[in-house]
Amino acid sequence: MVTLGLLHTSSAHVPVFDGLRDAHHPGLALRHHVAESLLERAGREGPEAVAPAVRDALVRALGEGAEAVLCTCSSIGAVAEALGAQVGVPVLRVDRPMAAAAVSAGSRVVVLATVESTLEPTVALVEEEARAAGREVVVRAVVVDGAWARFRAGDAQGYAEAVAEAISGVRDADAVVLAQASMAAASELVPAGSVPVFASPRVGLAAAAAVVADGGGEAASVAELGGVVR
Repeated sequence: MVTLGLLHTSSAHVPVFDGLRDAHHPGLALRHHVAESLLERAGREGPEAVAPAVRDALVRALGEGAEAVLCTCSSIGAVAEALGAQVGVPVLRVDRPMAAAAVSAGSRVVVLATVESTLEPTVALVEEEARAAGREVVVRAVVVDGAWARFRAGDAQGYAEAVAEAISGVRDADAVVLAQASMAAASELVPAGSVPVFASPRVGLAAAAAVVADGGGEAASVAELGGVVR
C-alpha cells in the first residue's frame, strides 16, 4: 500500500481527507501531520518565517514512509512545495490543481479567503497557472469578514454558510476560487446556475494520489483527473 503524508494547519482537515480517501482512493494510506502554529505564525510574520518548521514536518513525514506529501494549507503551500527537492520527497500544494482548473474557466477570477494571509499566495498561484497556460486573467481578492471566527469557534455550518453567502454575492466573474481547503463545503450550498466554484480538497488529493501511485512522478493534469474541481 502506498503512503501519502498530509501537512495540515488544522485538525479539521483530517476527517475531510480521510473521507475523500475512503470514497475515491481506498488503496491509499494517509499519514496526517497537524501543526496549527504554522498558520498562526505565517499570518504574523509571513510564510517564509515558518520554512524551518515546515522542513522539519516534511522530514518527519518522509521518516514515516511517505512517498509524497500534500500540503493542505494555502498560506504555506508555496514554502512547502519549494522545500520538496531539498528534503527529497515530492511535495504538492493542494490548491494547484484547483487554480489550473479555475484559469481554464475564464479570464475573470475571484479568490475568496477567510484568512487574509492566504490571499497573496493564492492570487500568485492563479496568476502563475495562467501564465503556464498562456492565458490572460484578472484576479480579484476578497476576504469573507467574520467567517474565520466561526471556524475557530467550531461552527462548521455557520462558517460554510458565510462563505456560501459571499460566493452568491460575486458578480462579473467566470470562476470563484476558494482559497482554503476548509471552505470547500460552502460550494455545496450555492444554488445551481451561480458562478462556477473551485475548491481544492478533492482534486488536490486526486493529484497527490496519482503521484504516489506513479512512484513519485509528475502530478496529473486537471484533464487527466477528469476535471474534478470540488
